[in-house]
Amino acid sequence: MSMSWSDDTTALSTLKRRIAEFARARDWERYHTPKNLACATAAEAGELLELFLWQDTLPEGKRAQLEAEVADVAICLLNLCHAAGIDLAAAVERKISDNERKYPPEKVRGSAKKYDEYESGE
Repeated sequence: MSMSWSDDTTALSTLKRRIAEFARARDWERYHTPKNLACATAAEAGELLELFLWQDTLPEGKRAQLEAEVADVAICLLNLCHAAGIDLAAAVERKISDNERKYPPEKVRGSAKKYDEYESGE
């Protein structure tokens, strides 16, 4: 059975459930500890970075590989969220709110400095 998946129509909970079912069917859940999944996420992120090593842009013909590596990172991250009981959407919203406080537009626009490198206006 094939279904159409897209960012616009697929909930994170659906992806997490699909990924968990995949692992469960293979009896891999015992290996999916938060530590192992954090390590796997970092390893997959390294493979993603490797596509850009010594390049300013993605090399010609590497789009499919880029998508596969992005998917591997997302799968590991969603597995980690599942194993650790993290609501990813809620965590992202909290982090965005924190970043809005740390990086007010009127203070940081056009700069790549970290929040603790700005003069405190308080």
